[in-house]
Order: sequence, then C-alpha cells, then structure tokens
Amino acid sequence: MRRFLLLASLLASPYALAATECTTADRSTWQDPERFQAKLKEQGYQINKFKVTKGNCYEIYGLDKDRRKVEIYHDPVSGTAVKSNIED
Repeated sequence: MRRFLLLASLLASPYALAATECTTADRSTWQDPERFQAKLKEQGYQINKFKVTKGNCYEIYGLDKDRRKVEIYHDPVSGTAVKSNIED
C-alpha cells in the first residue's frame, strides 16, 4: 500500500520527475568546462564524472574536500551550485 501511495503522489506532482534546470542562457556565455573543473579541484573536489545535463547544468560526481561523496548541479554561467546531494 505504501508503494502505491508513493507512486501515486509522484505521478500526481508535475515537479516530481522534472529535471533540474540551471540556465536558459546562450552557451556562448557559459564558463569553459575545463576551467570550471579546475576551479573546483583547487577547492579540494575530486571529480570522477562531469557532464552537461539536459537542464543545461554542469553536473559533477565525486568527492568534496572532506572526502564525502557528492553529486552537484551547477549553473554554467555563474558557477553557483543549484542542487546538491552529499552523502555523510
């Protein structure tokens, strides 16, 4: 029953399956991906995977300076984190 209620609530919400949207800015205004990653590495991040999402985000998977596993979506124009998941 719980699974049914969870599934029903997910399907009822239009935002439940929506992708994270970071920017609608033209790609010519985005930060260079290599420089962006270099800045994160200078801050102590270890990047295992980097990609550009359908929502126009720079998404990284890796470890932060405290060696915690992270998944972070960044606005490619400003570089600010839009959404993050950190495992303790």
